[in-house]
This record gives sequence, C-alpha cells and structure tokens, in this order.
Amino acid sequence: MQAHRLALAVSLAALTSGIAVAQPSMKDDKSTAKERCYGVSLAGKNDCAAGAGTTCAGTSKADYQGNAWRYVPAGTCAGIKTPKGTGSLNPVAA
Repeated sequence: MQAHRLALAVSLAALTSGIAVAQPSMKDDKSTAKERCYGVSLAGKNDCAAGAGTTCAGTSKADYQGNAWRYVPAGTCAGIKTPKGTGSLNPVAA
C-alpha cells in the first residue's frame, strides 16, 4: 500500500510540475504577432539595432534611443508614450 501511495504522489508531482513548466511557455508564445518599436527601450534593454558603435541586443547607450528597437505586441507601438514622444515603427532621428 505504501508503494502505491508513493507512486501516486510521484505521478501527481510530475503532473503538477509539467503544468507549471507549460504556463511560462504559453506567455512567450512565438505565434503572437510582434512588431519592432523604435525609441521605447531603456539603455541596454533594446532587442537589436542600436546604431553605430553597438553590436545588437542590450547595447543601446541611452534611454529611448531612436535607432534602437524593442519587440512589442503588434499594433501597440504608436500608443507607447515616452518622455521623448511615442514609439515608432521606423527609426527616429536623435
């Protein structure tokens, strides 16, 4: 009887951990449409394209740098407000 309970406990633990692992991946679902939004990332928090002297992700030098972008849900970029204006689907001149 003890072995039966142990097997049941292990099965429930495995099931529960599987659900916990599956939930974060649902939030990061790659099928959700995204767009590049320029001028909205903080320094060092861009996804890519940070201009001359930088290599890519995490290399922007200033907050809301106009030539650095961040992925955002599709259709939301223009509504993102920053101290330098709103987000843009194209690079913003400094």
